[in-house]
Parts: sequence; C-alpha cells; structure tokens
Amino acid sequence: MTQNLVRERQAMLAGMKPVLKEGAYFFCTTNDGFIAAALLRCSLAIFREDEGVAIVLIEDDARQHGFDVSMPMRRIVLEVYSALDGVGLTAGVATALADDGIPCNMIAAYHHDNVFVPASMAERAIRILQDVQREAASAER
Repeated sequence: MTQNLVRERQAMLAGMKPVLKEGAYFFCTTNDGFIAAALLRCSLAIFREDEGVAIVLIEDDARQHGFDVSMPMRRIVLEVYSALDGVGLTAGVATALADDGIPCNMIAAYHHDNVFVPASMAERAIRILQDVQREAASAER
C-alpha cells in the first residue's frame, strides 16, 4: 500500500496526529557487542555511535541487563507519513516543546517520527502537540 508522503512543513504539522503510546522507554548504551546483539530483538531502536551502541528499551529489558533506569521516557508517535526529504516537522515539534520547557529526543523512522519526552511531562507534551496540530490544520484552510 503506497502512502501519500507529506513534504511541506505546515502540512506535516497539520497531519501529524500525535499519539501517546503506553509504557516507558529508556535510552541505554553499551560497548559490548554481545549485549547489543542479544538486545536486537527486544529493542525499539538501535543506533551505532562512535562511543557505543545506543539502544531504546522497555524497563524490564533495561533492568535485566543492568542499565540505568532513572530517566523514564514516554513515546509520542506522529501519525503522519512525512517524506524523508520533508522539511520542518522535527523543528516545529521540538520548538513547540522547548518553548514550554519540555526536552525531547526525536527518532525519525521510515514511516513515522517518534518523540521521546520525560515521563513526568508526557501528558503536557501531548496536549501541546495536539494544539500545534490543530493550529496548523486551521491555518491550512
């Protein structure tokens, strides 16, 4: 099934439909190739950095492998099919959250962008992003 990809900033923001997913996630890192390989199947995301392998895990998996679980993050999925060459979605989302003092970590995947915010700020973050989406949709009309 082919999706209509959105490239223009206003259209991406208007169509982003932010959804707060259940559960907490933890950003972890390791230099141990065996641990990274073992976690491949249960990780939400893996990224190789010069300093080690960054892994996004749920709490049980992070604890089981001895990772720090002091900073739980919640995941907000932006349900818009943004094109990989689309411009401005990440900037618009990060700016809206930063303007309200909410830190975020973005992971752009193939189909959707994912926003990770501190768990204690997740409900506020989803309301802000819903407001951004509504304002962008109103401006498009």
